[in-house]
Formats: sequence, structure tokens, C-alpha cells
Amino acid sequence: MKRFFAFIALAAMLVGCYCNCNEKVADKAFDKYNSVVYELNIRQATAEGTFAAAEKYLPEIKAMGVDIVWLMPISPIGVDGRKGTLGSYYSIVDYKAINPEFGTLEDFQSFLATAHDLGLKVIIDWVANHTSRDAKWWQEGKKDWYKIDPATDLPIVEYDWTDIASLNYENQEMRAAMKDALCYWIELGLDGYRCDVAYKVPADFWADAWAAVKAINPDVYLLAEGEASWLHECGFDTSYAWEFHHMMNAMAKGGSETKNVAGDGTIKTDAKSVADLKEYIARDAQNYPQPAMRLMFTSNHDENSWAGTEFERMGDASEAFAALTYVLPQGQPLIYTGQEIGLNRRLEFFEKDPIVELVDVNYGKEYRDLYKRLIAFRHNNAALAAGENVAPIVYVEGVGENVLAFTREKEGNKVLCIFNFSAEPATVTIDSSISGEYTRACGKTVTFADNETLELGAWQYMLLAQ
Repeated sequence: MKRFFAFIALAAMLVGCYCNCNEKVADKAFDKYNSVVYELNIRQATAEGTFAAAEKYLPEIKAMGVDIVWLMPISPIGVDGRKGTLGSYYSIVDYKAINPEFGTLEDFQSFLATAHDLGLKVIIDWVANHTSRDAKWWQEGKKDWYKIDPATDLPIVEYDWTDIASLNYENQEMRAAMKDALCYWIELGLDGYRCDVAYKVPADFWADAWAAVKAINPDVYLLAEGEASWLHECGFDTSYAWEFHHMMNAMAKGGSETKNVAGDGTIKTDAKSVADLKEYIARDAQNYPQPAMRLMFTSNHDENSWAGTEFERMGDASEAFAALTYVLPQGQPLIYTGQEIGLNRRLEFFEKDPIVELVDVNYGKEYRDLYKRLIAFRHNNAALAAGENVAPIVYVEGVGENVLAFTREKEGNKVLCIFNFSAEPATVTIDSSISGEYTRACGKTVTFADNETLELGAWQYMLLAQ
């Protein structure tokens, strides 16, 4: 990743996120609308791949400034149709049990207690759409709890997920058992859920289940893997901003992204530009009314394993796009295991593939410091919070077609964000709308004068605040 510490003249002083400092926001009460999520891949995060080993890494996650730790599924994994040696996390045998690969229930409770002592919230990945093909429910003879393929008299397989069995939400007993399992973990102290393919589960089930869950803990945090706006209407706090993610990939490639559509071999190329990004931001605000949040990310477990690392997909633009996820309205940033050390390899999904470097707190320090600065910048500026009364974007005009520049202002706090989304240098002229004194993440101040020009290198960005 290119850095610009030696950037000349005024520009060298202005790139707030590039300063060498570790200053962070003071500890404060949890605020989900100004929070950052960390997706923890238990299997790969340590050599042991256990709750106990990952628990030792929690202080480092806290030190980054993370608020919510999302664990990929912790349930036992099916054997029938298993993919690879260890199988997919998303092939669930028993919703109320712990995958012995990770440890015991007591180990999980210890992990949870340590996280809570550090002020972290913990959510787990919930797979309500399907179980494994040898799940406890199937073994108990609950055939009518599943969608059955009449040709085989066995549960339906979706896509190429040969290790799963689709659930039948027309069966009320199954619904009741699923809701009971969701409540079980909340009663044990869990803080919420990330729900896999949430858009494939009926809205009325989610509404009913979340009412039961919130009767136990009104402050649960609920994240939906899905982009449908109705997910918020039935109780989810946050939904995936998939379109935004693919737009960033496309912009990093110079304006287009080539991808396989629906796994059927067809190819689609989308042209994307700063103008397209502005149109998306406006449309997203209209389609997802406040206080809906949108999960924004440059990587996650799906993207890393199947589409490539952020460096493969975004190249030199990866840092600028990571920064963008921290400053857009209604956005909630996500960090995936390994991003905080600049891990530049795809992780195996069905095999053990440990990130042994993660436990060395000095490894990848440049990236650890980057994410600390980005999180601190978000936490320290009320103008960046999601939720109700979101500070709107006010674009700076006349900055060039490849530059995105805007301010956001709330409660006497103003942020100025400037991005050069191009592999070529760009020049920005300071006008009266953005002139004045600003503070960088390190606490040092800089001043913009009217009509001053600022030279930005390829993919360079600035985050400043008043």
C-alpha cells in the first residue's frame, strides 16, 4: 500500500489519517450508531483455532477501538455432503450446541465474559435459512420442518450448497424451535446476531423472533446479510451494502468490474465513477430511511475467500476505500480478521489456514495504526454517527470528476473528507465552503486559505475535522 509521508508543501501537512500517532478516543458508553464491527474467524484467527486462543486477542481488538465482535457460526458442522476437511461453518447441526473444534460452552462463556469486561459487544452468525443435511432436527424425524425435493424425497439443496438442507417456514413448530434457539443465546448473555442470507427468511418470522429476543434484551444489535429494505422494517439495525462494495471494486479498477453473475457463467461489466457514487449515496438514503444502518466493507469472509483480498480487488485504492467506509451517512464499518495486519492472501474456507502473524502485536503495525486512526476519527466526530438526524453530505463543487470532496456537520462538529479516486494526481482548489482551521487525528491543526490549491497523489485522501 502506497504511503505519502514525504508529500511536499501544504499537502504533506493535511492528510489527517497519515500522521504517526496512536491517539484514540476516550472510553465511552456503547453507541451502536457510531460503532465499528470486527468479524472474527475463530478457525483461522490463531494456530489453535479455539475460543480460548481467540480470547487472548480480545484486548488487541479493543485497543483498535472496535465496538462489536461478530463470530462466524459457532455451532457443530454437518458431515453429510461436507465441503473440504472441516466443512462450512454454515452447515448447522444443532443451534443450541458448540462446535467442538472451537472448544466448550464454558470456553465460549469465558470468551463472552472477557469481551464484556473489555466493553465489547459479541454477536454470532445465525443461519436460519438452512441446517446441515444430518442436523439434529432431521435425525429426530422432523421431515416436515424441511423443504423436500420430490425427486429424491430429501431436503432441497440450494445453489451448490451440497451440505445444507433448506428449512420450511410454513411449519409453525419449526419456527417456534428456531425462535427458542435465538432466545437461548441471548439469555446466556449474547448481544445480538448477524443473520446469514436473512433475505431468504420470511419477514414475519424475523419480526416475531426479534420481539421475543428484545423482551430479554431490548438493546440487542441485529445485522442482516441482505440488501432488502424490508429487513429494517422487521427489526434489523443494519443491512449489507453489497452494491456499494461492488461499486468500490469497480472504481478501483478504473471504472468497471467484471464478475460472474449468479454462478451461471455470464459476465457483467459495470462502469462506475464518482458521479455514480454520488447517485448511489442519494438513492441509498432514500431507500433506507433513518435510523437504518448499512454495513460497509472492503472485505469479509465471502469476499476474501472467493473474490480475493482487498489488495487483489482494489490494489493501491484499498486504503482510500477503507477510509470511505468510515465517513458516509448511515454507514457502519466492518473489519475482517487479518485486515488489521494487511494480510494479503485468501483464507481457506473449509480447511485450517491460521493467521499465525495475528498474535504478534508488532506485525503489520502500519495497518493496525491505520485502523486505529480510522476508528478514532469516526468515534471522535459526532458528524459521522448514523441513526437519527444523520449529518447530511454537502459536496464541494469544482473539484474534478475523479475527486469526491464533502463536508458533514452536526452539533458544532464539522468533518471535511477529500478523496482522489484515480490513479492519476489531482488538484483541488480551496474555496470558502471549506477554508478554515481543521484538526487531524493526532490533534495537530492545519489551516486552509481561500483559493489555495492542494495537490493529491494517486488514490490519496484526507480526513479532517473542526
